Amino acid sequence: MEHVAGVLSRVLQRLGLDEELIGWRAVGEWGHLVGPRVARHTRAVAFRDGVLQVEVEGSAWMHELGFLKRDLVRKINRHLGNPFVREVRFIVPRGGILR
Repeated sequence: MEHVAGVLSRVLQRLGLDEELIGWRAVGEWGHLVGPRVARHTRAVAFRDGVLQVEVEGSAWMHELGFLKRDLVRKINRHLGNPFVREVRFIVPRGGILR
């Protein structure tokens, strides 16, 4: 009898969703990847087509993190084991970050 994980992995691969699923790991592990200082002011909220979307606490943080984009993408992809994340897109949500 085959394990559910193996079946699920094959189904996701056939549907072309395996890379998307791995990219969503970056959403879940964002705080660990960026450290507590950045995590207090940001929240990863989505992953789609190689783009990790991150809410930031204001334009000052967006500006500061813009300088770190390239390093963040490299660090995330190294953690994931493949270059699934092509870009990190920072947004300032209306009403602030929901925690």
